[in-house]
Parts: sequence; structure tokens; C-alpha cells
Amino acid sequence: MQYAIHYFLHLIFPIVLAFFIDKNHWLRVYLILLATMLVDLDHLFATPLYNPCRCSIGFHPLHSYLAIGGYALLLIPKKTRIPAIGLLLHMLADSIDCLFIRQVCP
Repeated sequence: MQYAIHYFLHLIFPIVLAFFIDKNHWLRVYLILLATMLVDLDHLFATPLYNPCRCSIGFHPLHSYLAIGGYALLLIPKKTRIPAIGLLLHMLADSIDCLFIRQVCP
């Protein structure tokens, strides 16, 4: 269930969101929303690289609370609004993962 929700929020929901944001240019908006997944590059600096019991929020630099606050500020200028929505949606998906992790991991 966790993975279904996670990948739905990362891959499918952005299509719906893209149509809602701009029906005429939905593919462009969708690609921008997908590009915000590059924020996961900060996972490459973690040791160990993958830990199924690690919550990304608050651990990785681009998933820090300070970074999330910066992403929220990016909602203000119109030019950065779509990437900001993508970044915040990404943080929402990762924070939902944290809820599942708390239930499964010690």
C-alpha cells in the first residue's frame, strides 16, 4: 500500500494536477512536475545509500524543514509556482512514507 500511494503521488497525481493547472499545456506542466523529482539526488550523499527505515523528511538536505520552507516561498513568484508545487507534492509523498515507516520499523 505504501508504494502504491508513493508512486501514485509521484507519477499519476501530477498528470491530474497538470490538467488542473493548464489544460492547454498539461504535458509541459507534467514534465516540470516530474523534473522536481531530481530533488532526490540528495539521497546519493546518505550513508548507507538506502535504508528502508529512514524517513527522508528532515534527514536529507533537500528534504529538510528549511528547504521545505524555501519551496513554500517559491509559490509566491508566478515563474516558480509550478516547480514549487512539484517540490511540495514530492515532500508530501515522502512524508506519507514516514508515517508507514513509523508503523513498520522499530
